[in-house]
Order: sequence, then C-alpha cells, then structure tokens
Amino acid sequence: MRGIYAILNEEPDPIGLARAILPGGVRIVQYRAKGGIVSAHASELRTLTRDCNALFLINDDWRAAETFDADGVHLGPDDAKSADLPEIRRVLGARLIGLSCGTVEEAGAAEAAGADYVGAGSVFATSSKSDAGDLIEVEGVRRIVAATTLPVAAIGGINEKNLLAVRATGVAMAAMISAFSSASDPRKAAERLVDMWGPP
Repeated sequence: MRGIYAILNEEPDPIGLARAILPGGVRIVQYRAKGGIVSAHASELRTLTRDCNALFLINDDWRAAETFDADGVHLGPDDAKSADLPEIRRVLGARLIGLSCGTVEEAGAAEAAGADYVGAGSVFATSSKSDAGDLIEVEGVRRIVAATTLPVAAIGGINEKNLLAVRATGVAMAAMISAFSSASDPRKAAERLVDMWGPP
C-alpha cells in the first residue's frame, strides 16, 4: 500500500474515471457509494483493477468487500469502531481493513485492534466530504505517522499544489477525490500525480 490512492464516488461515473486513471498509474482505487453500491459498478471496478494489478477497496460496507471479491474495505467512524475489528477480520480473513483516524489515539487503537492501514484526515479543507471533521493539517498527519507502524493514507483536500508537503510527512499514501473527478483530463492528472509522488 503505497502511492496515489483514488477514491471514486458513485456519482457521476466511477467506471469512466477508473478507465482513465488506472492507465495513468493509479494502483489503489476505493469505490465510495454513499447512496448504495451499484452491483454492476462494483463488479466492473473489480475487473478493471485486477487487469491493472491495482488494489480495489470498498468504502463503508465490509460485507460488500467479500461479496465483490474486493481486496479490502475502508471504514469510517460511523461504520465500525476498533472494537468491531475482530469480528470483521473473522469474516474478511486476509482482506485489507483500513480505518479513518483523526488523532494519534485513534490510530493507536486501530493498530492494536488489527487494522492494516489508517486514513488520516481531513488534512486540508475539502468539499468532497461534508462530514470530514476538524482539520488535522500537515502536522497532525506527521504525528499520526510517527505514532503507528501501519501505512498511513492522508486524505482531505490534497491536490497537486500540496501533494509534496503531504508526501514529506512520511505517509505511505495520498488519497484524493476531486483531483481526479474535477480534472479536465483525469488520465493526465493521474500521470502527473503519480510522477510527483515518485517511486515507493
């Protein structure tokens, strides 16, 4: 789990976006369907990511991760607590489990409970997630990275202008939504971001 991490919302076109960014070098894709998973889209994303040797994660619904043979699930604070992880792990087995964290304490609890990675944020202000919570900024990300041995994915308002500052915190991944969905040419945006991030 390293590099640029794309989050694809169900609206407006997750399949078209995936077909653009995967050839651009993105190797981690999360499907985020707040209004409910569209089975055909989840299945197609599984196929597209597998063809490109990319990880496919599903947001929120850990049961769907098994249903659609995803590589894992990302869970927010409303989806599961650290205490829920043993049961989720029992069902999902070796599939990846990520938890959103906004503090050092939450990251420590996630690691102790058996998470595979943590999402740290929101780093910057973002319009992509109305319930992103308080900003932790770059220094907050740095503290979380220092507090856990797990890979950390920074999230929230990350774009070309601030990506290198995020990279300098020591995070393993930078998760982005609008950097792709709002780009006039998502493939070129993916290529630029992957190039900026550099080798793992």
